[in-house]
Amino acid sequence: MTNPNAPTGTVDRTLRILETLAAQPEGVPLAALADELNLPRSACHRLLADLVRCGYVRQLREMGDYALTTRLPALGLSFLGAAGIVDIAQPIIGRLAEVSGELVRLALVDGDRLTFVAKAQGARAGLRYDPDMGIDVRLSCSAGGHAWLMTLSEERATEIVARQGFGSPREYGPKAPTTFKALMKVLEEDRRRGFSMIVEMYAPGMSAMAAPMIRRGGEVAGVITIAGPLQRLTVARMQELGSSLVQAAGELAIAATTSPLLRRREARAV
Repeated sequence: MTNPNAPTGTVDRTLRILETLAAQPEGVPLAALADELNLPRSACHRLLADLVRCGYVRQLREMGDYALTTRLPALGLSFLGAAGIVDIAQPIIGRLAEVSGELVRLALVDGDRLTFVAKAQGARAGLRYDPDMGIDVRLSCSAGGHAWLMTLSEERATEIVARQGFGSPREYGPKAPTTFKALMKVLEEDRRRGFSMIVEMYAPGMSAMAAPMIRRGGEVAGVITIAGPLQRLTVARMQELGSSLVQAAGELAIAATTSPLLRRREARAV
């Protein structure tokens, strides 16, 4: 049966290959990659050969699996470095990580996506929660997603989540909202509070909170999140950290105006 979500054009197929390999740094066999993306193996092999030739993918000698090289991550880091946003954010999220003792991350809004670009780890001992950077945030079940969505109209929030989807049960925690009605109820509670809080929505045993970086004119440039194990980051603890989180998000919203990337976005929004 044909997958309706399967990539069609060459660019779509190539990007899907890169996204899949980015999530599996140990490498992926040709057959498994082709099957996952619903591609003919011959077409998948041709695209991989082009990516190898361009230096973005390499073939592992041991198993013949395909894996990303460091060229693509380096390209992203070069872009963020030139934009200046990570240098601007690091002192602010670093202080918040020290105060909270948990993982603090910055995610930027990019169209209909929210992507983690910087982090600071506050946990010095015990369980450290540290998911991969550079991933797009699952909006329906994450604190960061909720912090952004709560600033939008119900119509706009619904549109964005519908485009991304709620995902399958294995992709989120047991308490995640799985309907638009349930999600809107959570967002309304977040608006009243001034920041989002989730408990076992993104992953079992984990909790998180987030606040939006609201720029001049009401535009949201990104969100700051605090995440950790529920045994430490309890509801009571998140409520204690609320004012520090909101303050950090406000500071970063002001400081980020010096970033060429965010200045350009602000100019487009005016």
